[in-house]
Amino acid sequence: MRATYKGRVIVAGEASGEAVVVNEISFYGEVDPERGTLIDGRSIAGKVLVARRSRGSTVGSYVILALKYNGVEPAAILMKRAEPIVVAGAVLSGIPLVDMLPDEFFKKVRDGVQVEVKSDGSVSVEVR
Repeated sequence: MRATYKGRVIVAGEASGEAVVVNEISFYGEVDPERGTLIDGRSIAGKVLVARRSRGSTVGSYVILALKYNGVEPAAILMKRAEPIVVAGAVLSGIPLVDMLPDEFFKKVRDGVQVEVKSDGSVSVEVR
């Protein structure tokens, strides 16, 4: 069964992949731009990164760009509220970015479930 949610499109694009869920992320210091991994060892390369919020340095935009340059970028980034650092990185990298997703989405999505992102901001998630 799948559930579909609507968010605000910041960087349009279509993507699908396995979800990697974090509550909060700092791209600078918590993401390895050469390997596309989080500090806990999980890979975000080719996956849909789901985060309620971000924090950290303006260098985070360049870390997102480095992920793209190294071919280990996430397929898409989904957030509750995207901050300018993530917006700039996603725009520079052409990574689909959707925010303003409802709280219910964040309650349902889990690591490993398949997520599909449409260019109109629709996000469908496998519900187990």
